[in-house]
Amino acid sequence: MAEQDQRQARRLTRRQAMIGVAALAAGATLDRPRAAHAAAPLRLRADRRTLSINGRATSVYGLGPAPGESMRRFTAGERFTVTLENGLSEPTLVHWHGLAPPSAEDGTPGLSQPPLAAGAHDDYDFPLRRPGTFWMHSHVGFQRAQLLAAPLIIGDAGEAGRDEQEVVIVLSDFSFRAPEEIFASLTGGKGAMHGMAGMGGGGSMSMGGKPMAHGAMAPMAMGDVNDIDFDAYLANDRTLADPAVVRVEAGGRVRLRIINAAAATNFWIDLGTLSGELIAVDGDPVMPVSGARFPLAMAQRLDLRLRLPTGQGAYPILALREGAKERTGIVLATAKAAMAKLEATGIAAPALDLALERRLRAAEPLSAQPVSRELVAELTGDMTGYVWGINGKTYGHDVPFKVRKGERVLLVMRNRTMMAHPMHLHGHHFQVAAIGDDRIAGALRDTVLVPAMGSVAIAFDADNPGRWAFHCHNAYHMAAGMMTSLQYEA
Repeated sequence: MAEQDQRQARRLTRRQAMIGVAALAAGATLDRPRAAHAAAPLRLRADRRTLSINGRATSVYGLGPAPGESMRRFTAGERFTVTLENGLSEPTLVHWHGLAPPSAEDGTPGLSQPPLAAGAHDDYDFPLRRPGTFWMHSHVGFQRAQLLAAPLIIGDAGEAGRDEQEVVIVLSDFSFRAPEEIFASLTGGKGAMHGMAGMGGGGSMSMGGKPMAHGAMAPMAMGDVNDIDFDAYLANDRTLADPAVVRVEAGGRVRLRIINAAAATNFWIDLGTLSGELIAVDGDPVMPVSGARFPLAMAQRLDLRLRLPTGQGAYPILALREGAKERTGIVLATAKAAMAKLEATGIAAPALDLALERRLRAAEPLSAQPVSRELVAELTGDMTGYVWGINGKTYGHDVPFKVRKGERVLLVMRNRTMMAHPMHLHGHHFQVAAIGDDRIAGALRDTVLVPAMGSVAIAFDADNPGRWAFHCHNAYHMAAGMMTSLQYEA
């Protein structure tokens, strides 16, 4: 057996004890051999921190450099050498969203490795093959909904000398209620996370409504666009009552790297008086598209290049909640700019659509080759029962998709529900191949929005053997069962 296969086998043997118990209670570290030439690892720590949200001091999760260490920027071609430390009083695990590590280092409980016990640490070491805007977040429970996430930027050595200022924007949604309480109100207390006890099959498309507890929206109130009303919408951990202000040069060039880390909210990115050039989505370059407003579904990323006016000025970069009036954002401002108060609500934004997706073209598309395997994922469920699934099954009762290494795979996703679903495939980059009945040679991505009662097909190369999660990136839909796995056959 090859070294990688041996490592995978060791990790899967450990996984069988899952949250169990003895190893986790002892704080066992899941060691892997590290390449002799690798740099000293960056120490990342999951811990608690305090934010002021709507004037209230609030304890949330955080993910960042360990004490005494600064964040190190990685560059494509290097190795991703990281030690993850769990400073929480509960298990956690971090997924490197958009990267393509070996399966055993993907950070998905039950598929790649068990959760990391409180006080324990784990080492990661794998090659970084492509630059781009990525992010990292917990894949345990609802920790991501409590802000256990952070940007992960992989630099391009070829652009190191480019004359532009980089600005990273991380978008989040937040409730003072515990996510578990919100989930219970959505499911009537009957749901269970990740298809565990109490979950049944999906598939119903009933549109009937029912009263929801505070924090959950009535199903038809927004045409099934949003199912949760949050207390705050954040950009870099702040609301528009006190937005982050980034100082820029008049006439300067700016590259925005925008990450939608929200648990259950899609946004429109609104550049206001500015116009930008979209140059990458989900970390992969696209043929440039100019505009002032761009859709951004949960877990997706946008890279936008801007050229600022030559005079003094303040330029809000806003994220508008789809189907609603709420908004958040940051402000780009020159040194002497006059700052105006920004309202947290505006004109209601429409639901996200795929008009831009139809126009996008990958700068470096997949090679031309015939499809050797076609898979179909029916996205099922409804708001009434709040049970979501894939092919009528919830996670834990699902049938994994099977592929073989070397295949070109076409995955057709047909949404049979009245809500759009941002679907994410771990460990691979795929190309959007069709929207509805229209074949396209679209963008390379790792997350794509499948509209209500619509379909999207994606193509990818089965080039990363292992066991990989495939799920809706709405945290509450995933918890209610819309998740399965992609597994490689021998």
